Amino acid sequence: LEPENLLRVIPGSSPENRPNVVIVMMESTGSKLMGENTPNVKALAERGLSSTHMMSTGTRTVRGIEAIMLSVPPTPGNSIVRRPDNENLFNLGTMFGERGYDRDFIYGGLGYFDNMNAFFASNGYKVTDKLDFDDQSKSFSNAWGQCDEDLYSESLRLADRSYKAGKPFHQVLLTTSNHRPFTFPEGKIDMEQGSRRAAVKYADYAIGEFMRKAEAKPWYDNTVFVFIGDHHS
Repeated sequence: LEPENLLRVIPGSSPENRPNVVIVMMESTGSKLMGENTPNVKALAERGLSSTHMMSTGTRTVRGIEAIMLSVPPTPGNSIVRRPDNENLFNLGTMFGERGYDRDFIYGGLGYFDNMNAFFASNGYKVTDKLDFDDQSKSFSNAWGQCDEDLYSESLRLADRSYKAGKPFHQVLLTTSNHRPFTFPEGKIDMEQGSRRAAVKYADYAIGEFMRKAEAKPWYDNTVFVFIGDHHS
């Protein structure tokens, strides 16, 4: 007798749906930060699906990346993102790649940090960090990287490029604004810079602007947006 296993093959009865998929990993954003300063995230949760019992796998961004990209619990020692021999793993983008999707990792900071660029590039993604941003996508930066609005502008630019080329796209974004020094463009929100509460409110503002601009795009109706925190604050 063959050993028992959990593998089950359930063939579909209808054509495969192939939407564009944009995943936004929100820096240091746990559920305790959600509230009166995050009306745009709240509106998205009410319009879409909201998972209220998810738990972070650690206190570092590389742990969130490891979990989201590889579906593994925290590994002892270093995250897989930072380990040697982490190339060509079966990951979130593998199935998208087999179906001809453009796959992009977009980060507002410098992606050599924590080996992120190398990890994504060696696992099928085109990497775009702040050094690659289009000049028109740059409006504000601090020591940590480009502000979230700049990140979303780059996302929209690359999505438009894929759409014009007739290709579906899958993007993984990593935000930076909800991180020390908690600074962002002036005149966007009614709070002074330098505090986490203000950074959270600005990050939420940027999400609202991102979705407003995305809704005007011809590819919007066939796109799934996923917003998820990388770890708690």
